[in-house]
Amino acid sequence: MILCFDIGNTDIYGGVCRGRELLAEFRKSSHIRPSSDEFGVFVLQILATKGIALEDIRAVAVASVVPDCNHMVMQACRTYLGITPLLLQAGVRTGLKIRTSNPSEVGADRIANAIAAVELFPGQDRVVVDMGTATTFCAVNRRDEYLGGVIAAGMALSMRALAQNTAKLPFVDIEAPSACLGKTTVDSIQSGLYFGHLGLLREVTSRLQEEAFEGRQPVIIATGGHARFFRNESLIDQYVPDLVLRGLCRAVELQQPFDKLRAGP
Repeated sequence: MILCFDIGNTDIYGGVCRGRELLAEFRKSSHIRPSSDEFGVFVLQILATKGIALEDIRAVAVASVVPDCNHMVMQACRTYLGITPLLLQAGVRTGLKIRTSNPSEVGADRIANAIAAVELFPGQDRVVVDMGTATTFCAVNRRDEYLGGVIAAGMALSMRALAQNTAKLPFVDIEAPSACLGKTTVDSIQSGLYFGHLGLLREVTSRLQEEAFEGRQPVIIATGGHARFFRNESLIDQYVPDLVLRGLCRAVELQQPFDKLRAGP
């Protein structure tokens, strides 16, 4: 089994995989930074609650866009699991060819998503849309070249910006509205968030089709916390909520042997 952590700006999203089967998943806020001991105890409690034996964890993989959390997670895994995690970063084997101006600045979560997209959709052009704190688009062509992408503010971030920077607009729940025309302020904000993002999805994927894939239609893969609102839209081909965990599991498999990932005595 492989334990994976995706350290994002809002949550630490974790899971335990056996092959490509997700046996358990969990989230913990990344806004409040726990100590390595607190996080280690949290992980042990999660594994026990999910009925997963500690000795069955063969490796740990980490993708992080929050550098301040890295030491805490790495140290917790060494101390409480006896495993030195694989930190997805420059120099780690991924199976991708990074064709950007500065490959080292591409977020680890985006690389993990791309690794999974390559495995799930071999030989195809792909656009991965990850809808979390930020909404990101990643273009990966049929030759497994990571070509670049687009970054925009996510739905929750946009909603908070409206509420915090206006006198009368409230915080609202993020929902998929039944109609575009809002009859109340809350309806209108929810409509703007949803249909504004839907327009973003359409425009960006259309432009990436022309710019990255020479007009070829890519498979559009959606993931991230807010992607569920758009899973039934026709422009989304596949909704894979655990894409980043799948990518991290595959990244571990690309590093051989597993024993090198275990901490020493």
